[in-house]
Amino acid sequence: MLTAFFYTLRATKLPVSVNEYLSLLEALRAGVIDDGDGPSVDKFYFLARTALVKDEAHYDKFDRAFAAYFKGVELVADFSKDVPLEWLKKTLELELSPEEKAAIEKMGWQELMDTLKKRFEEQKERHEGGSKWIGTGGTSPFGNAGYNPQGIRIGGAGRNKSAVKVWDQRAYADYDDTKELGTRNIKVALRRLRRFAREGNELELDLDNTIHATAANAGLLDIKMIPERHNKVKVLLLMDVGGTMDEHIHRVEELFSAVKSEFKHLEFFYFHNCVYDFMWKNNRRRFSEKFATWDVIRKYNKDYKLVFVGDATMSPYEILQPGGSVEYNNEEPGAEWLQRLTHAFPKYAWINPEPQGVWGYRQSIAIVQQLMHQRMFPLTLAGLEDAMRLLSK
Repeated sequence: MLTAFFYTLRATKLPVSVNEYLSLLEALRAGVIDDGDGPSVDKFYFLARTALVKDEAHYDKFDRAFAAYFKGVELVADFSKDVPLEWLKKTLELELSPEEKAAIEKMGWQELMDTLKKRFEEQKERHEGGSKWIGTGGTSPFGNAGYNPQGIRIGGAGRNKSAVKVWDQRAYADYDDTKELGTRNIKVALRRLRRFAREGNELELDLDNTIHATAANAGLLDIKMIPERHNKVKVLLLMDVGGTMDEHIHRVEELFSAVKSEFKHLEFFYFHNCVYDFMWKNNRRRFSEKFATWDVIRKYNKDYKLVFVGDATMSPYEILQPGGSVEYNNEEPGAEWLQRLTHAFPKYAWINPEPQGVWGYRQSIAIVQQLMHQRMFPLTLAGLEDAMRLLSK
């Protein structure tokens, strides 16, 4: 079985050697993960990652390959209430007709939170399906894998993209900025924004012309100088990561790689769903190494071009309400921070990897479009060209 696992890792382009694989087998024979409580998938995961992956930049590829090979890996979550974890596993898929879905009422934010607290206090047993209790596969606004247009997902991964709170501390991976592009067209589109200009009187050696002039001068050195050129364009890139953005990792990594190669003056930060009072640069340390959004606004001048990259797919609460963030209770709504950023950086645009045809069916996208003054463009070559043309004006 582990031989097939080894070849699965190699198939995903992970630099895993035979020696590292043999080290893993040796550790297993030595009983490293059998500490008295018995082996588990989680223990094997950490042992395999330690033995096989030598660079944390490859952790995300390893995670995806591991999950693809070992079907049904256990979810690990931390809950403040004494609710058995098996309650939260997806064991039932409930299909509703359009009429039944349309009949489900939406709760208000405060009512949603108050009702969840009450359910936690009342519920004493496992529940699957149904429309009230916390469980799996039902129409209650609480639980996992059910249907409700505005709900709180507890554990797992949502399928309706409408959860207001996600009580599950997820790990996001940084976008890979070394990813090879399948086409140079993205770079060509971005190049519309790049403008080189001569600055000052500083000169630099023109090596090619010096060689040609020296050869034409019968070998006598004839030095040629040209004004030094600088890339004046400055880009502030803010990227949504995690959640529904997982569907767009490949395309965003292509864009990120192209941006890093095209713009000399580039600053980037990550956010999840909507920008709030802090952002981060490293997803593995996003809770310990935060960058206050106010500091970002004060640090960079208004000549920076501000580019958001995100699918803008979330609950409207996350944009419009204090405490709407799925990860913590933000004091000010995301809309306030988006307006502050666009005011501080007058030249801005939002790049959306979601197909433009679905934009009209997502309430959150319409809200973000309004906040961006309709400066939202699809992540297509035509969309990128239009965005770069706008930013260069």
